[in-house]
Amino acid sequence: MAGTKAADGKDQAGGSRGRRADAQRNVNAILEATQELLSTDPTASMQEVARAAGVGRVTLYSHFGSRTELLDAVFTRVMAEADRALADVDLSGDERQALARLVRSSWRLVQQSRLLLFAAQLELPQGQIREHHDGALERVESLIRRGRRNRTFRTDLPASWMVTVFYSVIHGAADEINAGRLTAERAPNMITATLLSAFAPTVPAT
Repeated sequence: MAGTKAADGKDQAGGSRGRRADAQRNVNAILEATQELLSTDPTASMQEVARAAGVGRVTLYSHFGSRTELLDAVFTRVMAEADRALADVDLSGDERQALARLVRSSWRLVQQSRLLLFAAQLELPQGQIREHHDGALERVESLIRRGRRNRTFRTDLPASWMVTVFYSVIHGAADEINAGRLTAERAPNMITATLLSAFAPTVPAT
């Protein structure tokens, strides 16, 4: 009898682990499908997501109660991937050259997920989107503070404001491309030139 109960317990534990594994596979499939879909169609519906992920609407909504909740989860995933990619950028040496390298790497990531960002802007509060960038922006702030110490960058404006300028210029470039007023090819050089000019030390008036 005891042996039967133990066996039943093992069967139940195994079944529970199997259900959790199935649920995690569904979540991963949903997130991957959403990221891929929204990168080409920022208005894709939950029904289209379910179809692309190979799950039913009931399964989709059991994991993500709304499109906003799903978008937040996808954006969290994308920014975690971006943060890992930016960790490999060489920020040593002259701060201006390091900033140019960081801009190019950051822009490549923004360009890859530009329409996903647009989808997020349609549903998520701006403050929430900015919070998703906190990890990446810590790297930007560290570079700016180093440049300020070395007098490579201006010191008359708060470092936090200069970080906001970096964030706003890169995202502004994405918006300009979406509006058809800027090409993706020209964007990196324009962003770099704008930021280097904005961050340059002030010259005393003569």
